[in-house]
Amino acid sequence: MTVTRSTVRTGLFPFAFRAMEADGGRSVRRLARTLFVVAALSSALLTSAEALAAKAASIIVDARTGEVLHEQDADAVTHPASLTKMMTLYLTFDALDDGRLSLDQALPVSSWAESMSPTKLGLRAGSSLRVETAILGLVTKSANDAAVVLAEALGGSETRFAEMMTRKARELGMRNTLFRNASGLPNMEQVTTARDFSILSRAMLADHPKYYPYFSRRSFVYGGRPLANHNHLMSRYEGMDGIKTGYTVASGFNLAASATRDGRRLVGVVMGGKSAVSRDNRMEALLDQAFGKPNRGREDGPLVASAERSSRAAPEAEGDNDDEPVAKGKLAVRKATPVQKVSAPSAAPVASGGKSGNGWGIQVGAFSSKAAGQKALTQAAKQAPFLLRGAKHTVTEVKTGKDKVYRARMVGMDEKEARQACATLNKHGHRCMAVSPNDKL
Repeated sequence: MTVTRSTVRTGLFPFAFRAMEADGGRSVRRLARTLFVVAALSSALLTSAEALAAKAASIIVDARTGEVLHEQDADAVTHPASLTKMMTLYLTFDALDDGRLSLDQALPVSSWAESMSPTKLGLRAGSSLRVETAILGLVTKSANDAAVVLAEALGGSETRFAEMMTRKARELGMRNTLFRNASGLPNMEQVTTARDFSILSRAMLADHPKYYPYFSRRSFVYGGRPLANHNHLMSRYEGMDGIKTGYTVASGFNLAASATRDGRRLVGVVMGGKSAVSRDNRMEALLDQAFGKPNRGREDGPLVASAERSSRAAPEAEGDNDDEPVAKGKLAVRKATPVQKVSAPSAAPVASGGKSGNGWGIQVGAFSSKAAGQKALTQAAKQAPFLLRGAKHTVTEVKTGKDKVYRARMVGMDEKEARQACATLNKHGHRCMAVSPNDKL
């Protein structure tokens, strides 16, 4: 449920007055206590809802000196989304420099990596991925599965790698950043600030100039398909050569960028944009101002579907997709989604569990084999045994074009149980999506 002031006004307070009517109006003090409790509850719910809203923040810094040229709520805590992959890449470049990895090295793909939500390269468990290909997958496609491949190679598991990421953040001076995964997929505990990512951007330039040019790649070919860089501002802003975009519902549209003019390099971070276009326009205006150029009035430009953007297909799913959802010929409207809900490929209908309200379920991934799906269900059940004790395990084969995947689910729950289960699984690092009875293929 989305909590708003209207919800409180039309839902909670009428509830209090109905309680008074049931009591025959005999106890004013009881009414006062009821209203006090309702007011306290509504305040807590509203505070929680507001805390989940994307926070708009920005900062522009001189890359060489660290001088702050502009800042707006630069220390507001928010979610990094795919900017997270900058730290994954920073640690990858560290490993390349000290010989723990090589660019041509083939890394194994696990079932955990395969199960990641889009955007991704579509890696299959048991296959391998070259380190350089993984780097390009993160830079251009923002591939979540490739991020996990790197994380497992360097940390043994994504959880341990996230601990390494947080330690490195502290070493660099990122005091308000906490990492829980390598990709930026939704996790309420994974937080940062615009200032912290300006620190990481400068560190990337200073510590890894040899590898920084990867961020300038406009596209690369994988599996016979050209994959374009999500940072479309590089194609129109003079001197911009990176760095990374990001988007989730909780974070809004984020961008860490760097540009050079007349021998001077600036680093900028914009967090919580309402759209990819307004985010890019904001960055452009702030960089122009910092470089001493006239403001061209694009800071808060309207959301416009250009011919190029309208012709592209809609994103695969809302995992951590850096592009806005675009339907052919028009802009599509994205519906608000609870933060804990991590999208996966479209789900098959869930059979009703028998009684009303028990048609809900959860999906923990889509896999290339039935065995991998069953293994994921077993692992998920161990993390939330109480919540999932009565759920039925199902692995369903679904065709996607010429290929087929196996969707791993637990069904026979009500909505509250499904969402609580996903919240618990996400907290423990599992991917989970609550599935309603109305979800279709």
